Formats: sequence, C-alpha cells, structure tokens
Amino acid sequence: MIKATVNGTQPFEITPAGDGSGGVECNGKQTNWSAVALPSGGFSILMDGKSFVAQVVKTDRDTKTLTFQVAQALYEVALEEPMDRLLASMGISEASSRKVNDIKAPMPGMVLKVLVSPGQAIHKGDPVLILEAMKMENVFKATVDAVVKEVKVTERTAVEKGEVLIVLE
Repeated sequence: MIKATVNGTQPFEITPAGDGSGGVECNGKQTNWSAVALPSGGFSILMDGKSFVAQVVKTDRDTKTLTFQVAQALYEVALEEPMDRLLASMGISEASSRKVNDIKAPMPGMVLKVLVSPGQAIHKGDPVLILEAMKMENVFKATVDAVVKEVKVTERTAVEKGEVLIVLE
C-alpha cells in the first residue's frame, strides 16, 4: 500500500485491486484508470470515465514528491511506501540516515567568496561559496540541511579538483 498526500492535506491509500484486474483501489474504492505518455512529455489520463491531461512539473526523488499540473491547477503529491512507514515507526527516517557530504571543488579554480562561517546552520539550497573556474563564477549551494563544522579555504586562494572546501556535520 502506498500513501499519497496531495497538497499536504488529502491522504489517499493506494493498493492493488483485490479482484486481480490489475487496477487499483483508492481508500478502499475500486478505481478504473489508465495513462498514456504524450509526445509533449505529459500524460493523457482516463479515470472513472473522465479524461485529464497532466504535466509533470517537478520531481524530487529525495523527498519522494512530484508536482503535476492538470488544467491550471498544481498538485504536489508526496508518496510514502511501506518501508518509509516502518523506518519512521523505528525512529529512523531516510533523511536523517543520509550522510552529510563535505563540499568539495569539482574543478580547479579560485575561491572568490566564502558565504558561511563555522558553527553556522545552513539549509538545503543556501549559497555557501563562490568559486571562479574557467572565467565563470559558480555558486555552490548546500545539498542538505547541516551545520558548518569548518571552512578549509580562504577567499582569493586557488583550489584543486576534489579539494575539501567546507566540512559539514
């Protein structure tokens, strides 16, 4: 059974239909549906005799969240599988078990600006450092929520590919 929460408020429990038809049950009710990929990248969906065209706007595999557009409305769908519920019941979540990686230079370059300091809490997407490489400024952003443990570089210094720039915890 998969739990799908739409726009943070409407939970649905989706299970394979018990009649062997290959269909699904949504909150215990048989739902007849089919979907066909369109050349435009969207999907033509036929559900309980009604036709819809849906476009996938955004996919976030880390949080198991999809954003769809149907007509002019956006729907954010968060999926939760049985393993997610089991881990949560044990006090373990995928997000908390994920290793926080240090920020490393993907290429040689010059550190232009360090935007964080040790002890600072950062959030996913926060800019942390600007590196100039091949005459382009590259803004490095945090990939996870973390705390800056150590800044190993200073501004206006050259770095090599793979060098640790910022240590996170």
